Amino acid sequence: TMNVEHEINLLVEEIQRLGTRNADGQVSVKFGVLFADEKCANLFEALVGTLKAAKRRKIVSYQGELLLQGVHDNVDIMLLQD
Repeated sequence: TMNVEHEINLLVEEIQRLGTRNADGQVSVKFGVLFADEKCANLFEALVGTLKAAKRRKIVSYQGELLLQGVHDNVDIMLLQD
């Protein structure tokens, strides 16, 4: 079984590693940056699924339901909790 909590914690770490902090102190990263990152590719079997789970738990926010590589590369994924 996939440990969703663990996956989400890894996702938060990767967003902090790859993202940038805005004026409000929130960290965000473009979906394309996250998707193209080699470490993320190896870490997450289902990056999109992990993002959806994190969004449901209000840990990240982004526009739309499903993020697709290429189409949504410029979508900002915002970290809501550190």
